Amino acid sequence: MSRTTPRRTASSGALRPVPARAGIGLKGPHVAEIVATAPDLGFFEVHAENYMGAGGPPHRWLEAVAARYALSVHGVGMNIGAPGPLDRAHLQRLKTVVERYRPGLVSEHLAWSSHGEAFYNDLLPLPLNETTLCAVTDHVREVEDVLGRRILIENPSTYVAFDATAMPEVEFLGRLAEATGCGLLLDVNNAYVSATNHGFDADDYIDTFPVEHVGEIHIAGHAPDIDDAGRPLLVDAHDRAVAEAVWTLLGRTLARTGPLPVLIERDNDVPPLAALLAEAARADLAIVTATAGRPALQGGAEDARLFG
Repeated sequence: MSRTTPRRTASSGALRPVPARAGIGLKGPHVAEIVATAPDLGFFEVHAENYMGAGGPPHRWLEAVAARYALSVHGVGMNIGAPGPLDRAHLQRLKTVVERYRPGLVSEHLAWSSHGEAFYNDLLPLPLNETTLCAVTDHVREVEDVLGRRILIENPSTYVAFDATAMPEVEFLGRLAEATGCGLLLDVNNAYVSATNHGFDADDYIDTFPVEHVGEIHIAGHAPDIDDAGRPLLVDAHDRAVAEAVWTLLGRTLARTGPLPVLIERDNDVPPLAALLAEAARADLAIVTATAGRPALQGGAEDARLFG
């Protein structure tokens, strides 16, 4: 059964909606400074898997930050694109995190990361066809039913393509959102990386993306490389400042979406907090500049709705 209109239900705690502002990932070395100085940020994002333990310092840090800021919880291990069944134990652990912190947004990747007993360090691409769409649709519905709320699905960065792919990624994501009622997380850096690696136009990708379903945007730094044939290759490394080309593409994106939460992703070679705050300030300016006078899209404004 298609679920295109999430319904409200009672919850044990209030959600704090994620505002249409810039946010950064919460990193351990920054927590004390964040708590002491309360920087002007829209939200913090955390990887769900870092908080699946019962207690300890990570939860003390996150509780202190969640008392002041909106949260976005981003999963990297659900394996939502795998052909087999979801890991129900992992899904229950995710549910525990979501119920404990009541984040305004919850997201996962359009990717797979394990096969049988093997687990991989990378989020791997999918063949985009009807068979995959049916499998991913079932998985998204299962996750949303267990969590009791809408989730966002992120477009991946990719380095190889499948011969079995039969539809553009933007079509696949749009049909997934229509079939399940899920939202989309538009990673602008991923779009730029994939466009470079596969030789398509990043502007065209953004111009045809189903932005009515977008609830959050990501931007990040990427590492330049060369493939075996001597062609340019970009790696979604999250280890440096956001590239100017990605900032430009962000402006193009926001001109279509209207104001939405924008996350600065930095997971490797993490700099001092001040450097991330400077990038967040630039993202806040981009939101205001590109969307002056425009309301937020319905899909972005209501991703915290719950299912009954």
